[in-house]
Amino acid sequence: MKKIITIVTAALLFAGAAFAQVSAEDAEKAYKILESTDDNLAYHGDYSATVSLVVEKPGKPKENLQYKIFERTDKDLMTIVQLFPEADKGVGYLRNGDNIWSYDPISRKFTHTSIKEALGDSDIKLDDVEQNENRWRENYEVAAFEEGTLGKYPVNIITLVAKTKEPSYAKTKFYIRQDIPLVLKQEDFSGSDRLMRTILIPKYSKVPAGYVSTQAIVRDELNKGEQTQQVISDLTFDTLPDKIFTKAYLEGLN
Repeated sequence: MKKIITIVTAALLFAGAAFAQVSAEDAEKAYKILESTDDNLAYHGDYSATVSLVVEKPGKPKENLQYKIFERTDKDLMTIVQLFPEADKGVGYLRNGDNIWSYDPISRKFTHTSIKEALGDSDIKLDDVEQNENRWRENYEVAAFEEGTLGKYPVNIITLVAKTKEPSYAKTKFYIRQDIPLVLKQEDFSGSDRLMRTILIPKYSKVPAGYVSTQAIVRDELNKGEQTQQVISDLTFDTLPDKIFTKAYLEGLN
């Protein structure tokens, strides 16, 4: 979970040219498919989960990171607390609407930050774990919509370009199963159309509340051989106390 790339004017000009290639009907169909991927996921209302990350970089030993995430999706509230390694235990992130802070337990100070910040030294960004269902129409325009296959699955391939500075990347392409709308692959591009990052989601689990992407692999395409594997566990959907979404909660953990 981490994010920060600025969208330049050139990217927006590129996006404007791309929009004209998609009919209003196809754009609406694409938005509805993207929204249905959110509807199929189990993350609605309050939930909590443990996120375990394995960071691999060429020439370096594997690094293990672990976080606890709490989110209230209908209020844009999110708290993330680092659990491991021990040296970074208590590092936290707090979101309240458009305001996001990172917390350093050593200095006991909060720093206003961005949804694009990365988690630790991983390739996961904060907006990768955000579940705001309005983000598609608010932050993106549909640049392309087509059908294809990915492995054994027929998929809808939807290309989006950012129309606000909220997304981490200027363009993103999603490969979504046609039978059950679930994202199987995501490709993130820079404003110059360079592939920056690939996310593979090979494993989903079905729970009463919906589907959970229990495993994801995030590849840094600029630094070959660098990737982060993400595993979700300890998922609960109990109503969370309001105090969890406060600065005082993070301060009180240490």
